[in-house]
Amino acid sequence: MNPLSGTYEHLKTDLQLEQRLPVTPDWSAAADFLFLIKKYCLSAMPNNIVECSSGLTTLILARCCQLTGRGHIFSLENAEEYVQQTQNNLKQFGLEKFADVILAPLEEIECNNETYQWYKTDQLPNINIDMLVIDGPPGFIQKHSRFPALPELFNQLSEESQVFLDDASRDEEKAIVNQWLALYPELTHEYIEAERGCSVLTVKK
Repeated sequence: MNPLSGTYEHLKTDLQLEQRLPVTPDWSAAADFLFLIKKYCLSAMPNNIVECSSGLTTLILARCCQLTGRGHIFSLENAEEYVQQTQNNLKQFGLEKFADVILAPLEEIECNNETYQWYKTDQLPNINIDMLVIDGPPGFIQKHSRFPALPELFNQLSEESQVFLDDASRDEEKAIVNQWLALYPELTHEYIEAERGCSVLTVKK
């Protein structure tokens, strides 16, 4: 199957899940984006996966870790309501041991000479990050809301790690990627024509 042609139902079948996926139309990542991160996680088998924002991506990646027998997810989530929701979904699917959903309230930080609201990371372990999935904070909070992810986490990214940015067809996300590429010549970039666009950046330190 073309990795961009599947539906949520295809994804459920692909991952041999018995229960229907808990899709929230307004908030869940698109099925094609989930297929992309699923494909990479199953093939690369990253040890440490960090997410900016939790949800259906957490569930899919946790199932991949269960299937490969390798990897753990650390998901930064700014809203306690969504921490509980993601934790409940993981428990419902028997996947809770593969992911830590970390309550990480947004706090004011200085980043690249600008002020942003970004996740408080004091509860994130000092790990080498092999896969980074960026789907938050929400864009309505501020301009270029997801920009701080790389400046804040770049030093923890492993050699050859991959970064997946959702909603990459939006003008703000395109601008963010251009800023990252200017700041970090170690990055290579591939844009994938998904429903909402996906930018995949590979780290070559």
